[in-house]
Amino acid sequence: MSPPLLKLGAVLSTMAMISNWMSQTLPSLVGLNTTRLSTPDTLTQISPKEGWQVYSSAQDPDGRCICTVVAPEQNLCSRDAKSRQLRQLLEKVQNMSQSIEVLNLRTQRDFQYVLKMETQMKGLKAKFRQIEDDRKTLMTKHFQELKEKMDELLPLIPVLEQYKTDAKLITQFKEEIRNLSAVLTGIQEEIGAYDYEELHQRVLSLETRLRDCMKKLTCGKLMKITGPITVKTSGTRFGAWMTDPLASEKNNRVWYMDSYTNNKIVREYKSMADFVSGAESRTYNLPFKWAGTNHVVYNGSLYFNKYQSNIIIKYSFDMGRVLAQRSLEYAGFHNVYPYTWGGFSDIDLMADEIGLWAVYATNQNAGNIVISQLNQDTLEVTKSWSTGYPKRSAGESFMICGTLYVTNSHLTGAKVYYSYSTKTSTYEYTDIPFHNQYFHISMLDYNARDRALYAWNNGHQVLFNVTLFHIIKTEDDT
Repeated sequence: MSPPLLKLGAVLSTMAMISNWMSQTLPSLVGLNTTRLSTPDTLTQISPKEGWQVYSSAQDPDGRCICTVVAPEQNLCSRDAKSRQLRQLLEKVQNMSQSIEVLNLRTQRDFQYVLKMETQMKGLKAKFRQIEDDRKTLMTKHFQELKEKMDELLPLIPVLEQYKTDAKLITQFKEEIRNLSAVLTGIQEEIGAYDYEELHQRVLSLETRLRDCMKKLTCGKLMKITGPITVKTSGTRFGAWMTDPLASEKNNRVWYMDSYTNNKIVREYKSMADFVSGAESRTYNLPFKWAGTNHVVYNGSLYFNKYQSNIIIKYSFDMGRVLAQRSLEYAGFHNVYPYTWGGFSDIDLMADEIGLWAVYATNQNAGNIVISQLNQDTLEVTKSWSTGYPKRSAGESFMICGTLYVTNSHLTGAKVYYSYSTKTSTYEYTDIPFHNQYFHISMLDYNARDRALYAWNNGHQVLFNVTLFHIIKTEDDT
């Protein structure tokens, strides 16, 4: 038992002793111990003329002492010695009763306080126990999460070390460029003060070193898609727009093909700025209508699927004529194996860092996706891979570094759900979400030069940025 409860018990015990003493001792003090009471709760009628008597001694329901005394008439014993003694005793008893009453009130108050404190202590004990349990659980959970994150980051350590080395090289390059800029500025002020050939060689050397540094970045694995950035709003719900991934840095032409069928007009813009403003530089009238929206411009030529056929057309923009055409054997066409949105999207032509590709489906592969690498000049299939992913269940697809990435829908909530590596002939299920801002995607293609995804999003031409996990080649790699 706690100390407050022991204290309370001592007080109650003392009160009981006082009550017992008063009930047994008081009658003997005044010589009236011959009176018998039937019970402490029974009242016996006694005449006041019979003398002093203790009428009863008991406790009320709250545990307080109650003493009842019957005194004779005043004129009988007014000068009696026992009367004076009894009055004195009664005064003492009255004082004791008042003290006991005060003590009882304090005791009751302390008892309630103790009960309240005991309840609060139990509550605090339970809370501390819960906090301790929660702390252990949270510590375990947080430790596990940190461990998983560390496991994910461990492969990046050698990559980061190489990046640190490359960062130093880049810093050196910046310093050399800064020095060359200062020298060139001086030459503008005073022609002939420096050897032009020497400066030219330094520029060429710096350019070569920069290219060697960039070559260390090999093909990467898709990790994240961010955006989109809305470039322009134009055309119908369906269409395609693109740039040439093999074009030089100065060549930033944009090509625009509205609708997925019944059209032969390709619009050309000299730059992205002209495309945004609508300043066309040239218009091409193709000899055939196209099917779908999955065309690609590669090395100055347009590759598209001829309407109502599985024939691929290569059209040169510079020459203004068809350079090659070939049937893609067994490939379904005209909405036999389209993407989820339809639109004659049976044959998807695309390009990446490795080359030119065709993605389609055949009856021989049970309507599942087939990947074929094409010769860009003759359109011959050089190699094919058969996957197990149904073409009709794919929203769109694109190639990055020889790996095909497939989305699970063309609507809101779409994500990159499946990938197939042509390097290892293996597949995996992924979970890479992206924001389908305008709710309907009818074209999604990767551009290796821009490291971006070009998309036609419900009449909006948008760009998605991609994050790739790169492996950096070192001198030790063969």
